[in-house]
Amino acid sequence: MTDYRRLYIPGASWFFTVNLAQRKGNRLLIDNVDLLRKAFAYTQRRHPFKIDAVVVLPDHIHCIWTLPERDSDFSTRWNVLKGAFSKSLEKGERVSASRKSRRERGIWQRRFWEHCVRDQENYSRHMDYIHWNPVKHQWVNSVKDWSYSSFQNYVKQGIYLENRGSVMPLDIEGIE
Repeated sequence: MTDYRRLYIPGASWFFTVNLAQRKGNRLLIDNVDLLRKAFAYTQRRHPFKIDAVVVLPDHIHCIWTLPERDSDFSTRWNVLKGAFSKSLEKGERVSASRKSRRERGIWQRRFWEHCVRDQENYSRHMDYIHWNPVKHQWVNSVKDWSYSSFQNYVKQGIYLENRGSVMPLDIEGIE
Protein backbone atom coordinates (compact mmCIF):
# COMPACT_ATOMS: atom_id res chain seq x y z
CA MET A 1 0.00 0.00 0.00
CA THR A 2 1.21 3.49 -0.77
CA ASP A 3 2.12 5.94 1.93
CA TYR A 4 -0.88 8.19 1.26
CA ARG A 5 -0.90 11.64 2.83
CA ARG A 6 -3.64 14.23 2.83
CA LEU A 7 -3.03 17.96 2.94
CA TYR A 8 -4.79 19.78 5.79
CA ILE A 9 -5.16 23.59 5.66
CA PRO A 10 -7.29 25.33 8.32
CA GLY A 11 -10.18 27.38 6.93
CA ALA A 12 -9.65 26.21 3.35
CA SER A 13 -12.27 25.37 0.76
CA TRP A 14 -12.19 21.80 -0.52
CA PHE A 15 -13.67 19.99 -3.50
CA PHE A 16 -14.63 16.38 -2.73
CA THR A 17 -15.75 13.33 -4.62
CA VAL A 18 -17.19 10.54 -2.47
CA ASN A 19 -18.34 7.26 -4.02
CA LEU A 20 -20.46 4.34 -3.03
CA ALA A 21 -18.64 1.01 -2.80
CA GLN A 22 -20.92 -0.55 -5.42
CA ARG A 23 -21.45 2.10 -8.09
CA LYS A 24 -22.80 0.29 -11.12
CA GLY A 25 -26.59 0.59 -11.28
CA ASN A 26 -26.77 1.81 -7.69
CA ARG A 27 -29.34 4.55 -6.88
CA LEU A 28 -28.86 4.44 -3.13
CA LEU A 29 -28.03 8.10 -2.62
CA ILE A 30 -30.95 9.62 -4.51
CA ASP A 31 -33.35 6.93 -3.32
CA ASN A 32 -32.40 7.90 0.25
CA VAL A 33 -31.65 11.57 -0.26
CA ASP A 34 -33.63 12.62 2.84
CA LEU A 35 -31.49 10.32 5.01
CA LEU A 36 -28.39 11.75 3.34
CA ARG A 37 -29.58 15.30 4.09
CA LYS A 38 -30.08 14.30 7.73
CA ALA A 39 -26.55 12.86 7.81
CA PHE A 40 -25.17 16.14 6.44
CA ALA A 41 -27.12 18.15 9.04
CA TYR A 42 -26.05 15.78 11.85
CA THR A 43 -22.41 16.20 10.84
CA GLN A 44 -22.66 19.98 10.54
CA ARG A 45 -24.12 20.25 14.06
CA ARG A 46 -21.19 18.32 15.54
CA HIS A 47 -18.41 19.63 13.28
CA PRO A 48 -19.48 22.88 11.59
CA PHE A 49 -18.60 23.61 7.98
CA LYS A 50 -20.16 25.48 5.08
CA ILE A 51 -21.49 23.61 2.07
CA ASP A 52 -20.68 25.93 -0.83
CA ALA A 53 -21.97 23.57 -3.54
CA VAL A 54 -23.20 19.99 -3.76
CA VAL A 55 -24.58 17.51 -6.23
CA VAL A 56 -25.89 14.13 -5.19
CA LEU A 57 -25.90 11.55 -7.96
CA PRO A 58 -27.22 8.01 -7.66
CA ASP A 59 -23.82 6.56 -6.74
CA HIS A 60 -21.55 9.47 -5.78
CA ILE A 61 -21.40 13.00 -4.38
CA HIS A 62 -19.39 16.04 -5.42
CA CYS A 63 -19.23 19.05 -3.15
CA ILE A 64 -17.24 22.05 -2.04
CA TRP A 65 -16.93 22.68 1.67
CA THR A 66 -15.33 25.59 3.48
CA LEU A 67 -14.03 24.73 6.94
CA PRO A 68 -13.91 27.08 9.94
CA GLU A 69 -10.89 29.36 10.19
CA ARG A 70 -8.84 27.24 12.62
CA ASP A 71 -10.10 23.85 11.52
CA SER A 72 -8.68 21.53 8.87
CA ASP A 73 -10.27 18.21 9.80
CA PHE A 74 -12.45 17.27 6.85
CA SER A 75 -11.66 13.57 7.33
CA THR A 76 -13.56 13.40 10.62
CA ARG A 77 -16.51 15.13 9.01
CA TRP A 78 -16.65 12.58 6.18
CA ASN A 79 -16.28 9.75 8.68
CA VAL A 80 -19.20 11.07 10.74
CA LEU A 81 -21.35 11.75 7.67
CA LYS A 82 -20.74 8.36 6.06
CA GLY A 83 -21.35 6.62 9.39
CA ALA A 84 -24.58 8.52 10.10
CA PHE A 85 -25.93 7.74 6.64
CA SER A 86 -24.92 4.07 6.83
CA LYS A 87 -26.50 3.62 10.27
CA SER A 88 -29.78 5.01 8.94
CA LEU A 89 -30.02 2.26 6.30
CA GLU A 90 -31.13 -1.30 6.74
CA LYS A 91 -28.35 -3.85 6.45
CA GLY A 92 -28.23 -6.10 3.43
CA GLU A 93 -25.50 -4.76 1.17
CA ARG A 94 -22.63 -6.94 -0.03
CA VAL A 95 -19.80 -6.83 2.51
CA SER A 96 -16.31 -8.09 1.65
CA ALA A 97 -14.32 -10.31 3.99
CA SER A 98 -11.90 -7.47 4.80
CA ARG A 99 -14.80 -5.18 5.70
CA LYS A 100 -16.38 -7.90 7.85
CA SER A 101 -13.10 -8.34 9.73
CA ARG A 102 -13.09 -4.60 10.48
CA ARG A 103 -16.82 -4.59 11.29
CA GLU A 104 -17.51 -2.18 8.44
CA ARG A 105 -20.56 -1.85 6.25
CA GLY A 106 -20.29 -2.08 2.49
CA ILE A 107 -21.96 1.23 1.62
CA TRP A 108 -19.10 3.63 0.87
CA GLN A 109 -15.69 3.39 -0.72
CA ARG A 110 -13.19 3.69 2.09
CA ARG A 111 -11.39 6.67 0.64
CA PHE A 112 -12.58 9.87 -0.95
CA TRP A 113 -10.94 12.31 -3.31
CA GLU A 114 -10.17 15.85 -2.15
CA HIS A 115 -8.70 18.89 -3.79
CA CYS A 116 -7.83 22.13 -2.01
CA VAL A 117 -9.39 24.98 -3.96
CA ARG A 118 -6.55 27.32 -4.96
CA ASP A 119 -8.18 30.53 -6.12
CA GLN A 120 -11.40 32.05 -7.43
CA GLU A 121 -10.98 30.62 -10.93
CA ASN A 122 -10.39 27.14 -9.50
CA TYR A 123 -13.42 27.59 -7.22
CA SER A 124 -15.64 28.66 -10.15
CA ARG A 125 -14.51 25.74 -12.33
CA HIS A 126 -15.30 23.25 -9.55
CA MET A 127 -18.69 24.88 -8.95
CA ASP A 128 -19.47 24.47 -12.64
CA TYR A 129 -18.20 20.88 -12.60
CA ILE A 130 -20.45 20.03 -9.67
CA HIS A 131 -23.55 21.47 -11.28
CA TRP A 132 -22.79 20.07 -14.76
CA ASN A 133 -22.17 16.53 -13.46
CA PRO A 134 -25.75 15.20 -13.85
CA VAL A 135 -25.66 16.29 -17.50
CA LYS A 136 -22.22 14.75 -17.97
CA HIS A 137 -23.57 11.42 -16.67
CA GLN A 138 -26.68 11.82 -18.86
CA TRP A 139 -29.18 11.86 -16.00
CA VAL A 140 -30.70 15.09 -17.39
CA ASN A 141 -30.31 17.28 -20.47
CA SER A 142 -30.02 20.55 -18.57
CA VAL A 143 -28.36 21.53 -15.29
CA LYS A 144 -31.62 23.09 -14.02
CA ASP A 145 -33.44 19.74 -14.29
CA TRP A 146 -31.44 17.92 -11.59
CA SER A 147 -33.12 18.47 -8.23
CA TYR A 148 -30.33 16.97 -6.08
CA SER A 149 -28.01 19.92 -6.50
CA SER A 150 -27.28 23.36 -5.08
CA PHE A 151 -27.75 24.87 -8.55
CA GLN A 152 -31.29 26.16 -7.91
CA ASN A 153 -30.11 27.89 -4.72
CA TYR A 154 -27.64 29.87 -6.81
CA VAL A 155 -30.38 30.72 -9.32
CA LYS A 156 -32.60 31.99 -6.48
CA GLN A 157 -29.71 34.14 -5.21
CA GLY A 158 -29.21 35.61 -8.69
CA ILE A 159 -25.70 34.17 -9.00
CA TYR A 160 -26.57 31.81 -11.85
CA LEU A 161 -29.11 32.23 -14.62
CA GLU A 162 -31.52 29.31 -14.84
CA ASN A 163 -30.40 28.45 -18.36
CA ARG A 164 -26.71 28.21 -17.36
CA GLY A 165 -25.31 25.00 -18.81
CA SER A 166 -28.41 24.39 -20.90
CA VAL A 167 -27.05 25.18 -24.34
CA MET A 168 -23.44 24.03 -24.18
CA PRO A 169 -21.11 22.37 -21.69
CA LEU A 170 -19.62 24.59 -19.04
CA ASP A 171 -15.87 25.22 -19.07
CA ILE A 172 -14.84 22.33 -16.81
CA GLU A 173 -11.69 21.07 -18.55
CA GLY A 174 -9.00 19.75 -16.25
CA ILE A 175 -11.21 19.12 -13.22
CA GLU A 176 -11.04 15.34 -12.93
